[in-house]
Amino acid sequence: MTGGSSDASGWPEWASFVQQHGYLSWLDIEVDSLEDGRAVIVIERNEEFENPIGTDGPDPVHGGIVATLIDTASAFALRSTFENPSEAHLTTTDLNVSYLRPATGDLRAEAEVLRAGGSTGVTDVTVEGADGEAAVGRTTYRLFRDGIDGT
Repeated sequence: MTGGSSDASGWPEWASFVQQHGYLSWLDIEVDSLEDGRAVIVIERNEEFENPIGTDGPDPVHGGIVATLIDTASAFALRSTFENPSEAHLTTTDLNVSYLRPATGDLRAEAEVLRAGGSTGVTDVTVEGADGEAAVGRTTYRLFRDGIDGT
């Protein structure tokens, strides 16, 4: 997995953001591309993320990991709509995930911003694994364009 065109958004610090975030760092998330209103993040197959059901190939990734990819890709895509993504404040208010098939292998989540207003952002996300499209999701975020305390 490679770190694609991440500085297209003016936020080359995404990697240090991931490293400072314990959970995202543990998942070893990489940003493959990041541009205005769109983010693609990837994680490599990791047996620790799989449900141990004993299939002939890789076991399916736990659904919580897939939901995290949807949530995280959305946040990166929405951060790209801020003037300074490094200082952006936002929080998930709604997360919807539809699982289409077991997610196996390396996973790729692509988020597209549908709306990024003054205080609300909405994204659509697809997650693909080794067997094709594994899940789709939609998120809604509260955007704090004037900072958390309104200043």
